[in-house]
Amino acid sequence: MKILHALIFLGLSLTAGIATAQSAAKCPALPESSGLQWQEQSAATYVLCKATAADGREVMTMMLTGRDPEIPLARPLRQEKGNFAGESLYWYQPDLGGQQPPGYATRRMTVVKFDKNRYAQISLYPSDASELRTLQTLSQGMNLNPSAVAAER
Repeated sequence: MKILHALIFLGLSLTAGIATAQSAAKCPALPESSGLQWQEQSAATYVLCKATAADGREVMTMMLTGRDPEIPLARPLRQEKGNFAGESLYWYQPDLGGQQPPGYATRRMTVVKFDKNRYAQISLYPSDASELRTLQTLSQGMNLNPSAVAAER
């Protein structure tokens, strides 16, 4: 009987721990002045953060992972220089196979390794060049602590 009670207690403890872990925010904090809000999706090996503007437009996505996303970033598509989490980077126009949908000129993406086995894949979808600069500056100032990245759970 004691073993049964111990197993039930252990099961309840684990369930409570999982619920707490799932409710903890894993996306980096956004400044209130940005007017953006994260929508967060978590899986075993990554956290996907989607920032939406007040009008509902998705303006930024950030995937935090413990694995290199291995996205080829072609030098001819290289644009602005920047940094993220203390690491230097280049922003790239995405390779859409020659297609240039509306807004393509200001779309950007990058992948940065910011710690041992910690990567951020960031994509920006601004409406114009001014919003592009704002989003690049915003991403540059984001604080990533170790709990912000899902590391091979």
